[in-house]
Amino acid sequence: MRGCKMGLLTVGLILMGCLLGNNGVDGANKKVAVGASFIFGDSLVDAGNNNYLPTLSKANLRPNGIDYKPSGGNPTGRFTNGRTIGDIVGEELGIPNHAVPFLDPNATGKAILYGVNYASGGGGILNATGRIFVNRLGMDVQVDFFNVTRKEFDKLMGVAKAKEYIGKRSIFSITIGANDFLNNYLLPLLSIGARISQTPDSFIDDMISHLKNQLTRLYQMDARKFVVGNVGPIGCIPYQKTINQLNEDQCVDLANKLALQYNAKLKDLLANLNKNLPSSTFVYANVYDLVMELIVNYDNYGFKTASRACCGNGGQFAGIIPCGPQSSLCTERSRHVFWDPYHPSEAANLIIAKKLLDGDHKYIFPLNLRQLRDL
Repeated sequence: MRGCKMGLLTVGLILMGCLLGNNGVDGANKKVAVGASFIFGDSLVDAGNNNYLPTLSKANLRPNGIDYKPSGGNPTGRFTNGRTIGDIVGEELGIPNHAVPFLDPNATGKAILYGVNYASGGGGILNATGRIFVNRLGMDVQVDFFNVTRKEFDKLMGVAKAKEYIGKRSIFSITIGANDFLNNYLLPLLSIGARISQTPDSFIDDMISHLKNQLTRLYQMDARKFVVGNVGPIGCIPYQKTINQLNEDQCVDLANKLALQYNAKLKDLLANLNKNLPSSTFVYANVYDLVMELIVNYDNYGFKTASRACCGNGGQFAGIIPCGPQSSLCTERSRHVFWDPYHPSEAANLIIAKKLLDGDHKYIFPLNLRQLRDL
């Protein structure tokens, strides 16, 4: 970090000065201060928390991470071949290091000032979601963990500066909800009771109610800048296509219908929170339409398939067995929309991140992520 000299100040203040002093826009434009990236969610943005859990949901085996340069191509627990959307967005917004997983033993001291990742493969909004994996961090637990981090920031920076750094300079990204359908409501065996007792409307209302409480708790701990992703077209992932024996251009209607129903209520929730939580900004990321655009028009973006997993086994689309050492591996990783039966490739993540960073209201509303940072 050039330009920052060590003195007798606390390490928190020094790191904050370095972060804020070396990032921004140039020329006569106003200097933009960059804070931390706090990432909540599921396997789409998990950076390795599940490595520290006794869980069936893991991505710490090759060839996962084969294109992740900071690890030299070794698996880190990311459920893709390279960077997640959270990694890419953080880089583009000027945050020098990827947010460290909360459960990583190194997630302490100055390392957390760049941000912390709480996401967990298999996690959901509802606590019952993902129980088939034995262990995972649901959103309630992730918010509990942020409470621990929040107290650490007070110790590192002092109460006043920590509040400003978290509230005015940092971004909270939430990517969650898909597992509440895929690994809860839509499971044929473990959730049949819930499906009998709850209509889709009732189940989705339960999700929205829980998420409202979770986001409000973060707000009460001084979070102010939020980006919340909706649920993508989960009926179009290779896993769903494979188990339902669909053709390449088909998707599971029920899964996508549930996602769209939830997304409409999520958009209303964020508008309500913007109105009722003073000084907050909740940005709605339309991941559903973004990913659907890649799936339908994949060839326009340089992909050769949006149906077959690059790494996986089973069925027409390699969509049953998760990516691991025994999986088949494609030769052109950058030309597959999906890395494995569930998750996008780094090439797809790059396109999605770019739209969230600089896109218009079709994909991100009311601000894109660069505008949110500069707010």
